[in-house]
Amino acid sequence: MADTAIRASRTRSAAPRSRTLATWQRRIPGFLMAAPAVAVFLAMFIVPMILAFVLSLTDWNGYSVNLNFIGFENYLHAFQNPRTVNAAIFTFVVALIGTVLCNAIGLAAAVLIAGPGRPNTLMRTVFFYPYIISALIIGFLWSAMLAPQGVVNSLLAQVGIPALPFLTDVTFAKASVILTIVWSHFGFNMILFLAGIKSVPAEYYEAATVDGATRWQQFRSVTLPLIAPVLTVNLVLTLVGLLKTYDIVLALTDGGPAGSTQTIVYQVLKDSFAQANLGFGAAQSVILLIVTAVLGLSVTLARRGAEKKVTD
Repeated sequence: MADTAIRASRTRSAAPRSRTLATWQRRIPGFLMAAPAVAVFLAMFIVPMILAFVLSLTDWNGYSVNLNFIGFENYLHAFQNPRTVNAAIFTFVVALIGTVLCNAIGLAAAVLIAGPGRPNTLMRTVFFYPYIISALIIGFLWSAMLAPQGVVNSLLAQVGIPALPFLTDVTFAKASVILTIVWSHFGFNMILFLAGIKSVPAEYYEAATVDGATRWQQFRSVTLPLIAPVLTVNLVLTLVGLLKTYDIVLALTDGGPAGSTQTIVYQVLKDSFAQANLGFGAAQSVILLIVTAVLGLSVTLARRGAEKKVTD
């Protein structure tokens, strides 16, 4: 009896181990397939983030061999530096206004040209085309058009309107940067909204039509709630992307006039390379990374809560 009990006990203890081993054996192919992606993620994102944080604690100028650790002085300098503060304020203005306008115009365009037909197909191509053009090219193009003797002012002169300081006045320059960014980005939002609208079952619209709902009521009660996840993705992607705005500013205004249109990324690159202060530039990059992550997560959570209210 004792031997039988011992054998039964061993059998019971071996069974969980065998199941665990079988589970791990089934997971090994998945781990092997995910390993390259994980390695790339670590090499391209995690390791550079760690190195940037370490570099932000130094006063490295990009040329010297030795690194002098100065603690969090670069971070204190970033919050006390008027140029960095002004660049941060303008960056948030661009991100906020640009996100709202890109999504509003993109959604409106998607609703208007969602139907079949060649004209709608042509309009989709026209609206989306600026997004695939290099941002530097767009910046140089609009810089030539909005220059004091550019195309826009020449057209205004033809109708008796004096030239406007699109790139030389602080207010006009900021507005020009924001509107140029919106013009070049809203096509991407439009394509995502179009995909969401196309995924809405036609039966819902047919039922709403039978109930006597107008086009606006159908949009508000059918389309908008069902594309709420697409709106969330658009908001987060646009916000994060605009917080990293640099190339259009470089080509359109080069940060002027008087540094009024400098963004954080523009300031980071200027401090890092033009002024040979990579430690300070790294500190600003880390701050931007943290702020971007917090804002992106906050918008995502807020939108998820709104989506649940709509579905409930």
